[in-house]
Amino acid sequence: MRQLFSYRDLVWTLVARDLKVRYRRSAIGFLWTMLQPLLTMMVLYVVFSTIFLFKTGLANYPVYALAGILFWNFFSQSVVASMNSLRGNAMLVQKLPVPLMVFPLASVLSGMLNFALALVPLLGVLLFTGHPVTPALLFLPVAIAIAALFTLGAGLLLAPLAVFFSDVVDLVGVFLMLLMYLTPTFYPMAILPDRFRWLVRFNPVRSILEVFRDPVYHGKIPPLSHLTVAVTLTLIALAIGVLTFRRSSHRIPFFV
Repeated sequence: MRQLFSYRDLVWTLVARDLKVRYRRSAIGFLWTMLQPLLTMMVLYVVFSTIFLFKTGLANYPVYALAGILFWNFFSQSVVASMNSLRGNAMLVQKLPVPLMVFPLASVLSGMLNFALALVPLLGVLLFTGHPVTPALLFLPVAIAIAALFTLGAGLLLAPLAVFFSDVVDLVGVFLMLLMYLTPTFYPMAILPDRFRWLVRFNPVRSILEVFRDPVYHGKIPPLSHLTVAVTLTLIALAIGVLTFRRSSHRIPFFV
């Protein structure tokens, strides 16, 4: 941590560069971060409620779905960006004597800033639909920090594998798509048949998602038992990711 802190200027430079590259050819720039999840939520709402006449049983589906979409976009995009961060910075990895962990860290921080910007349309949907706005929303920075650390752990675990085996990026892309359907991102767990609920119940990403969704949709701070599970999973993911990355870091410059 001391090493990473001493290179904080480089980290923020990488974050700024990632954000500029992401929106370089975009006509509306950062607004797309807020518009894209909102449009996705509207499509899901129209498809489920109008075309398929699907009843979710939720009091406010737009808020429920948008909260899940924002979380999932952050998680999946940051994991993929972390995997590509080392190859994408091959020249710096090979020539600069810096801790390699700064590259996936910068990818997650970049995604975290986008996540924070995307909260603007979420607040707008809360107000527009008349959903209760409670003091529990003040817990969101903690929830986002937990999500970011969990995502960083996953990114650190997968980043070296993506360097050593190029097929890993494609495989993880397929796995993330499967994981999205095993996470109650845009559907309530109650609609699942009983025989499939264990798949969702033991999905670690679901625990992290619910910590973020509770203050938004349910208007409450997550229960201590639930929060303990999420923090424990986050620490385990971060520890595994850091240990795996450190054991592989000395070989990474020879493969990028």
